[in-house]
Amino acid sequence: MSNQNKYSRTRDSLYKLPFRNRIQSLQKLFPELSVDTLKCVVAQECQKRMKGSHGRLTTSETVEVMYKKFTNSILMNEEPGILLRLSDEVGLTPALLARSIIERHYQRDDKSKPAKLLVSTLMKNTALIDDRDLAFETYLCLLEDEEYGPIAEATKQSKGYEYEMYLRMELENCKVSFLHEDHLRMKGYDKTPDIKLEIPVAIDGQVINWIESKALFGDEEVHRGYLKDQLYSYWNRFGPGLVIYWFGYVEDLEKIHQNRIILIRDTLPTNMVLMDQHL
Repeated sequence: MSNQNKYSRTRDSLYKLPFRNRIQSLQKLFPELSVDTLKCVVAQECQKRMKGSHGRLTTSETVEVMYKKFTNSILMNEEPGILLRLSDEVGLTPALLARSIIERHYQRDDKSKPAKLLVSTLMKNTALIDDRDLAFETYLCLLEDEEYGPIAEATKQSKGYEYEMYLRMELENCKVSFLHEDHLRMKGYDKTPDIKLEIPVAIDGQVINWIESKALFGDEEVHRGYLKDQLYSYWNRFGPGLVIYWFGYVEDLEKIHQNRIILIRDTLPTNMVLMDQHL
């Protein structure tokens, strides 16, 4: 079965599952897919869903209703996990719901929202929240949310860094000379690929000059976003390159680029030809 069909089947199955704890169910349905690939597909579906519904679910009227439900539940001594259950009910991810409740809790006298810096600080350190119940409920939400919130962001950054380091080690093992993005920033470049090859390599007959590592599953929407924000800038500055989506990608993504050559793979190719071997 092609990656495209697997992706479509996985995505279709998602819509029939609860919003939280879906990975275990998907593992049983798609044992041939890695946990990291499934997590990426779930995260991307969640982000699309939140992009479409976040505004509607966080109007001042809606937040007021949710805040009253929360405070009433506290008064009724309901067991912990109040905000998690509310998250399941309304369709906001736990961290986004907790953020909305915190904003309402710290609402100013004129009913305007508190400063974003304050809210972000409280989300990063729930011990600073002045209400014990809200602090604990927010903490539970952050632990449960794999897509949003400081814990989720730290996990994503760690995974991305892990694969960047793995790519560097693989290139060193292949005796490929390169500069990484820290070197390039020191040279004054603003938008930099993860790897700039000091001597180009050829992959399947195509010469490439740079490599970008993505610890993600590459679907069309994700790839188009990276083309706009990063990859076309690299192509304009350095020429043809390679993007590695470590957790797989849908077929035919390369057709999106038209005449701008950016190869796509899910691992570092073993058939690289060092250009200086033929000089």
